[in-house]
Amino acid sequence: MIPMTITAGVTLAFDLNFTAYPADRWTMTLYLRGASAIDVTATADGNRHRFNVSATQTAKWTTGVYRYEVRATSNDGEVALVDAGRGLEINPDLTAISEPSDARGHALKVLEAIEAVIEGRARKDQSKYKINNRELERTPIPDLLALRREYRAEVWREKRKAQGKSPFQHIRVRFN
Repeated sequence: MIPMTITAGVTLAFDLNFTAYPADRWTMTLYLRGASAIDVTATADGNRHRFNVSATQTAKWTTGVYRYEVRATSNDGEVALVDAGRGLEINPDLTAISEPSDARGHALKVLEAIEAVIEGRARKDQSKYKINNRELERTPIPDLLALRREYRAEVWREKRKAQGKSPFQHIRVRFN
């Protein structure tokens, strides 16, 4: 119903059309709650509810993940919950970022750290040592390899999702 990804600094425009809540008798409002509180009220356009927020306004929105609700309010004060959910994301306006920044996601950062540890461990043969009263125990290689497999799969899912593809692996089954 509503876009699950919004980019700050870009015009947000979409329509909702519900026969149960015609725009001449109901007002629709989108409520976003997360890093900040954002309320957007639609304007009537025939039977449709048109949400239109300028790029100047969205540029002020705080990036992050939000919960959302769309509520319809009738002319006589009745309120109905039309849609609700979580996971709506407001992404930053890239044109407003002038400093160097790390665009890698969490999974890729962790995967690269795990691989650096594995690479560094290839030159060290002890898994545990003690100096004075301080002790260091390294994560066993099989555990690091299992973590690497897990994070490689997560990075793969993130890439698929970013490409607009299903984040789940497709398994082909053939019946004879």
